[in-house]
Amino acid sequence: MTETETNLYDVVVLGAGPVGENVADRTRAAGLTTAVVESELVGGECSYWACMPSKALLRPVIARADARRLPGLRRAVQGPLDTEAVLARRNWFTGDWTDDGQVDWIKSIGADLYRGHGRLTGPRTVTVGDKVLTARHAVVVATGTRAALPDLPGLAEVRPWTSREATSAQSAPGRLVVVGGGVVATEMATAWQALGSRVTLLVRGKGLLDRMEPFAGELVAAALTEAGADVRTGTSVASVTRTDGTVVVVTDTGERIEADEILFAVGRAPRTDDIGLDTVGLAPGSWLTVDDSLRVTGTDWLYGVGDVNHRALLTHQGKYQARIAGAAIAARAAGTDLPENDPWSAHAATADHASVPQVVFTDPEAAAVGLSLAEAEQAGHRVRAVDVDMSSVAGAGLYAEGYQGRARMVVDLEQEILRGVTFVGPGVGELIHSATVAVAGQVPLARLWHAVPSYPTLSEVWLRLLEAYRDN
Repeated sequence: MTETETNLYDVVVLGAGPVGENVADRTRAAGLTTAVVESELVGGECSYWACMPSKALLRPVIARADARRLPGLRRAVQGPLDTEAVLARRNWFTGDWTDDGQVDWIKSIGADLYRGHGRLTGPRTVTVGDKVLTARHAVVVATGTRAALPDLPGLAEVRPWTSREATSAQSAPGRLVVVGGGVVATEMATAWQALGSRVTLLVRGKGLLDRMEPFAGELVAAALTEAGADVRTGTSVASVTRTDGTVVVVTDTGERIEADEILFAVGRAPRTDDIGLDTVGLAPGSWLTVDDSLRVTGTDWLYGVGDVNHRALLTHQGKYQARIAGAAIAARAAGTDLPENDPWSAHAATADHASVPQVVFTDPEAAAVGLSLAEAEQAGHRVRAVDVDMSSVAGAGLYAEGYQGRARMVVDLEQEILRGVTFVGPGVGELIHSATVAVAGQVPLARLWHAVPSYPTLSEVWLRLLEAYRDN
C-alpha cells in the first residue's frame, strides 16, 4: 500500500476540541473513515483553558456566596476560600493539562489522530509535517479562536494574561487588573477576587455584559463592587509596562494603576491565520462564511464549524453545529439530497440564528436566550418587554435571604411569541433551557400559560411574567 493510499480518508478534521471531536464522532458513526489533526491538547480550549477550568474556579465561589445568604449556614462560611484546594480541584478537571483520556476516546471511535500543525495545501488536502492527508468528501475546519490583544506598544514584553493564563494560574496574584467587560472579564474578576486577589476591572464601555439586557451588567457590577472589586466604566488603557515584576497601567485619563498581573479579555480572533486558507482561495485569518449545513460558501467540500464561522462563540452551539455538519457530510457522501426549508432537518443549523442560550457564571448569574429588547426593536419586530423582580417568587426567598434578581421576556406583539428571555440572579442558569425551548419553539403565550411551574421553585417566575403580560 502506498503512502498516498495510507493517508486517504473520507473526512479530515482540523482541530480536536469539542467541535472537532463531535464532527468525528458523527462521521465515524456513519461509517466514514476520519482523520483528526491537533497541534495542542486533544479536547481543545474548552477542556483546558475555558469552560471546564473557569467553571471549576467559579463553583466554590458561587457555593460560598449562596451559603452566606442562608441563616443557619452564614456563620459557618465567613472565612476565606481555600485557594490551594480550589486550584487543585480545577487542575483535576483539566487532567493536569494532559489529554490521555481524550486521545483514548478518539481511538475508541475508530478515528486516526495526527499530532502537529495541519495546513490546507490545496482542495481536499491537508499536510501535517511530512504526512499528506487527502479527503474524499470533506475537510472540516474546527480550529476555534484565540484571545485577541490590543495594539499597545510593548505589550508582548509585559507578558499579559489572556483567558488561558487566567484559567490556569497556579496562585492568586495579589493585585489583578482585568481589561474588558464581557463574559471572560466578569467571570475571571468574580473568581480571582474571591480567591484573594484585589481586582480592578477596566471597562471601555458604559457597563458590563453589553450584549445582554442592561440590567444584567448593572446587577453583576454591583455585586462585584460589594465583593471588593474596583469596577471602572468608561475607561481605556493608554499604556502598560512591567518593571521588576510590577505592571503599571496608565488609563486614557492619565491615572496610574499598579498590579501584579493584567488580564486582557477584549475579544476573540479566529485561528485561521496559518492553516493554508490561501491555497484554496480564502483569506488567511478570516472568519469562515458558511451555509446552514456549515459548508463554506463557494465550496462543495470545505466546512467551517464552531467558533471559526463567528455564528455563536459558545461550546454548546459549536457542538450543535458539529452534529449538523457530521450528518450533512454523511448524507452527501451517500449521495442523498439535503432537504430545503425543513425545520425538522438534521442537516441544517438554525438554532444559532435567533435562539442562542448563554449563561454567565458570575454572582449573580446572568442567563439569556434570543434577542434583547434593543436587538428585537432593531430587527424590526413590534415588541414589548415584560419585567418581574425575581424576589416576588416564593422559591427565591427559600433559595436565599435577600434574594436579588430580575427577569425579562421580550414579547412579539404580533405573533404573541417570545423573541428573548433574560434572567439575572443566584441559580438562574438552570432556568435558561425552559426559555430556550419557548423561544426556539416559538411557543404561543396562550400555550405557555398552561405550562404550570412547580411550587416553590425559581421556575415560578414564568407564571409571574405571564401574569404581568396578561394584566398590563
